[in-house]
Amino acid sequence: MRLFALNASRAFGESVAAAIGVDLDAHEERAFEDGEHKARPLVSARGADAYVIQSLHGGPDESPNDKLVRLLFFLAALRENGAARVTAVVPYLAYARKDRQTKPRDPVTTRYVAQLFEAVGVDRVMTLEVHNVVAFQNAFRCQSVHLDLRSVFLDRAAALAEGDIVVGSPDPGGVKRAQLFREALEARIGRPVGQAFMEKRRSAGVVSGDLLVGEVAGARVLVVDDIIASGGTMARAAQACRAHGAADVRALAAHGLFTGHAAETLADPALSGIIVSDTVPPFRLGGEARDRVEIVSAAPAVAKAISRLSGGGSISGLAGPMD
Repeated sequence: MRLFALNASRAFGESVAAAIGVDLDAHEERAFEDGEHKARPLVSARGADAYVIQSLHGGPDESPNDKLVRLLFFLAALRENGAARVTAVVPYLAYARKDRQTKPRDPVTTRYVAQLFEAVGVDRVMTLEVHNVVAFQNAFRCQSVHLDLRSVFLDRAAALAEGDIVVGSPDPGGVKRAQLFREALEARIGRPVGQAFMEKRRSAGVVSGDLLVGEVAGARVLVVDDIIASGGTMARAAQACRAHGAADVRALAAHGLFTGHAAETLADPALSGIIVSDTVPPFRLGGEARDRVEIVSAAPAVAKAISRLSGGGSISGLAGPMD
């Protein structure tokens, strides 16, 4: 096995390598004055089972497009130099939110990104908690591996499960995600867990809808989602839960982008705390906002998946199917 992490995701890659018990393999990245760049492995990949880690969030120094192109070129270089199998490990997959046409002449960007990976000869793409698992799986013709919230946050959720506990979704589209997480949490703590979800409609960037379905009075509510961007959706869900008598509300999401006015939005006292993984470093937050965010590492789950795939083992229980 060869394990690489491009420079933009070096810290996460080192955590994955440490969890596996190996060192990252050496590579070189060079930038040229006109903005072009090149990357190459500094060890032989001929005949190897190669894994390349690169998260595709924007910032702090490179855009999602920069990171995507660098990753594609490096994957292609491994294939060019004889790697037997090439896996892209993409903890945060850019453009996964645009998976269908909602307005006339809309792009289906998820599928276009999949075609780029396939064009450079990738055998497999692994990611964590995409916006729409079905769209992700259908977009790729190569093998796709999806790790969900259960693989990262279940232990932390179980530690918070004191008294009455409810798992909520901030919108109807995330009900299946919340259901799967609730069922796993029930199995872990050995008692019933409630479920709730919020009404949500979005048009031209304006979010509306304030209906809450489910019983939350007196309970601790874990509102689970794939992404926290501006934080508005989570804040609305927390306010609705509090208005219906919830004792405590915490936001739990795989990817904390924290864009725009997220720091101000997530300071809402309706939220008792925010829990995210380290697929995206919280570099946009500072001061009190950063202190409100708890980070649970996704590296051990990614490391387990890589180890099992490299050894020909099963990833059942790590890559949660939408069943």
